[in-house]
Amino acid sequence: MNLKDKFLRFMQGRYGIDSFSRFLTTFGLILLLVSILFRLPFLNLLGVLSVIYCYVRMFSKNTQKRFAENQKFLQLTNKIRTTFQREASLMSQRKTHHIYTCPSCKQKIRIPRGRGKIEISCPKCHTKFIRKS
Repeated sequence: MNLKDKFLRFMQGRYGIDSFSRFLTTFGLILLLVSILFRLPFLNLLGVLSVIYCYVRMFSKNTQKRFAENQKFLQLTNKIRTTFQREASLMSQRKTHHIYTCPSCKQKIRIPRGRGKIEISCPKCHTKFIRKS
């Protein structure tokens, strides 16, 4: 039996890594880096405690409680995550589309690139305006 099999056997029935654990690890490492750069010992303590709590969650056998903690974290960060996902989607669409804002109702409208000057009709308020695609 090799080391990987032993680790997999050890982790059976344990919670493992989730979104909240990734956040705790990243947050703890950032706090540790900032505490080293600015010599702030209280941030060092918070960073170490954050990483330790992440490992406690990872090796926990109380999966229901860890799942509930992760769901609460996802609920609290839902608006932030959806905003970043929306902006990332818009950035990837900018290669193939222009994204204009309606002058009257501020609705975002996606128009394919390379069509020349076109008249755009807003689907929300039906205002017409001319833009270059």
